[in-house]
Amino acid sequence: MQSAQFHGKADPTREIEVKLRVDNAGRMTAVLLDNGFLVVQPRAFESNEIFDTPERALRAERRLLRLREFAGVATFTYKGTPETGRYKSREELETEVSDPGALRQILDRLGLRLFFRYEKYRTIYQHSDDTAGLVVLDETPIGVWLELEGAPEWIDRTAAQLGFTVQQYVTESYGGLWLKYCQEQAIDRPNMVFGDDPA
Repeated sequence: MQSAQFHGKADPTREIEVKLRVDNAGRMTAVLLDNGFLVVQPRAFESNEIFDTPERALRAERRLLRLREFAGVATFTYKGTPETGRYKSREELETEVSDPGALRQILDRLGLRLFFRYEKYRTIYQHSDDTAGLVVLDETPIGVWLELEGAPEWIDRTAAQLGFTVQQYVTESYGGLWLKYCQEQAIDRPNMVFGDDPA
């Protein structure tokens, strides 16, 4: 989750999060506002590109290299192999990039290839009285999702406050969710993007 510019991440090198499926973005927005959450990043389009070796070595180890462009900021992120249980927890190292095009060229020169793209509209919230974590509302081609990122106790407390149970936690990545969706719908589309996908 892109959260480096917002307060609330106790360990900036560690990501602990869950996803929650949401029926309706408008209703969820009302619930968040009614419960004291404020918008810290207004709704904006987000594009993500996942890079790997030709042999997909990173994917085999469930590691990830991602270039994200969101709200006028480009961020390059490394994510380590996740530990999964009730939450997804993994090392996360990221830095802003001033020239995404140059970074793509560098990755190409290193032999890394673009393997997956995914898009969404993202809004970021934080509670007015509890800045220990972030709530992110993602509108994606496969529905609306909340991501809660923070310490495990904060995630549980916030999920309950918003009307969710532990049984509703999802720790799958968007890549994994997209693959499952394509299998269920019997479609063959390489990227989770809005509209036609020529790639």
